[in-house]
Amino acid sequence: MPIDAAQALAAEPRTGEISWTTKDVQLYHLGLGAGTPATDPDELRYTLESRLHVLPSFATVAGNGSPGVISGLSMPGIEVDLARVLHGGQSLRLHRPIPAQGTATSTGHIAAVYDKGKAAVLVMRTEVADADGPLWTNDAQIFVRGEGGWGGDRGPSARLEPPTGEPYKVVERAIREDQALLYRLSGDWNPLHADPEFAKLAGFDRPILHGLCTYGMTLKAVVDTLLDGDVTRVRSYDTRFAGVVFPGETLRIRMWRRGDAEVQVAVSAVERDDAPVLADTIVEHS
Repeated sequence: MPIDAAQALAAEPRTGEISWTTKDVQLYHLGLGAGTPATDPDELRYTLESRLHVLPSFATVAGNGSPGVISGLSMPGIEVDLARVLHGGQSLRLHRPIPAQGTATSTGHIAAVYDKGKAAVLVMRTEVADADGPLWTNDAQIFVRGEGGWGGDRGPSARLEPPTGEPYKVVERAIREDQALLYRLSGDWNPLHADPEFAKLAGFDRPILHGLCTYGMTLKAVVDTLLDGDVTRVRSYDTRFAGVVFPGETLRIRMWRRGDAEVQVAVSAVERDDAPVLADTIVEHS
């Protein structure tokens, strides 16, 4: 079996220094579609260095994503075909606001390995801290198709009860044809998002948008729509990637308030009869 769960879980964490600048933050925000209209004061918070606020989902690419999802797939006990890999979900915990530039220590390890029968699920945990203490904790849930069935723990279910009633807010966000090409400059070089031939090997008729790009676009919509544009109010952000989205499509983002401190979100692709894109999505906030 290409995945040795015991070896992966016992492996020593990988630790390294990461750093980022205001340019990295601006590039990430532009990759999410920020800056339209270019002179809008609300958008300048994401694009102009003198006013720069950092969207918390930047944590998924800070330091070019190192140790990151792809490098995590080379951890001891894991040897998989990248064409069989899909990003299944993402969980982010913010310990304090992310500075617009900084240097920090990133520690990554395999936190769990689950057997889903037809697939294995790897939980890759990355903890980041700077000289002032912890900054964030990222968990990436990675599905590896065809690698399950060894009788291991199936793991917890992340499914939420569907929201009831009409959404509190609904917004739509267009995805540019070149958006995946721009977003990948922030560090996710998986050819699935750029190379048509590789996309076909993975079972898609053309390259798909990064799930983490949709993830960031959705958080920006929630912050801008329900949190008064204040990125520091985000405490945590969890999602399950329920389907793919293609460059050129439109995201429909539905939001429901859950009490005073949570927003539940569902994201779909407008042009494909609201095909699910993100599900079981919660933004916890102050």
